[in-house]
Amino acid sequence: MRKTKQSDRRWVILGEDGRFVTLGRASDPTPEEIARSEQALQATGTAGWLAVMDGTPYAARPPALMAVRPLAGPVGSFESAVGAFRRARGGAAA
Repeated sequence: MRKTKQSDRRWVILGEDGRFVTLGRASDPTPEEIARSEQALQATGTAGWLAVMDGTPYAARPPALMAVRPLAGPVGSFESAVGAFRRARGGAAA
């Protein structure tokens, strides 16, 4: 993923339902931050993926999403979570 003038790169947790939370932009999340995030997901009965997002989530052009690793045992696929993410923002499911 390449940072461009129109986009930004961020670490996110992408939920199975397409919701996301930004973990950081200026630096990589620490193992402790990732562990706390996974514990929070488990406590709420949700799951998702640690991912890298390149681009702005609400721009006309959808951002690129790259899975890093699953968190809290997601049942569905990363691709279905990306589809839910795009549909929630009015974009194509791909």
